[in-house]
Amino acid sequence: MIDVVVTTYNREKYLPLCLETILSQTYPDFNLVVWNDGSSDNSLCIAKKYASFDSRVTVVNQKQQGFTQSLSQALKMTSSKYLAWVDSDDLILPTCLEETVNFLESNPKYGMVYTQYFDIDEQGDKLGLGHRCNYQYSQDVLLKLFITFQFRLIKRTVFDTIGGIDETYKLAADYDLCLKLSETCDIYNLQKPLYCYRKHQNQISNTLRRQQSYFAQKAINSAVVRRNASQSL
Repeated sequence: MIDVVVTTYNREKYLPLCLETILSQTYPDFNLVVWNDGSSDNSLCIAKKYASFDSRVTVVNQKQQGFTQSLSQALKMTSSKYLAWVDSDDLILPTCLEETVNFLESNPKYGMVYTQYFDIDEQGDKLGLGHRCNYQYSQDVLLKLFITFQFRLIKRTVFDTIGGIDETYKLAADYDLCLKLSETCDIYNLQKPLYCYRKHQNQISNTLRRQQSYFAQKAINSAVVRRNASQSL
């Protein structure tokens, strides 16, 4: 069983297709939590519509907390063997869940698998492979560049071992999470694009770029301290 989380804030333009790509997966054994972070648009109604005809969907509506806090709280609601999240303006390809869960089931030494991804434009047209796909996974490369980008499927056991999402890293909590996972478990890069990352003017990496860079560097600095401490033991 997989738990998939989608947090959304004023994404009525993109949310329907995001949810449809999840609900139409070839691997059907999952729960979907849609967390509405105080949207003022029609996002909540859209989420409830999908929940009304698919019992796998649970909708939570809360006052706005921000992306990291919403994601952290939504993930605390989940309990399945594997977990993942999809940004509400993005898409996953039909075999995404099937291929990633099959890999982890067949290769138990790994705690996380991540895929390659396509960049897409605001209309959903493919722009090509994302630039992070040019890098092979290693701990050292991850320390310099957030290559474990999307899509990620994570074992619950390793997620819980590192304490889940650290909300203090705000706009780079997923990077901090992956750095900690890299020090805890083996990670595998599935060399296949199964995620579509939408590039548009209102995404966080554009509107809050400076703050995101600050928290990313904070995550890197913390990882360096942890690694140096580990090597000195």
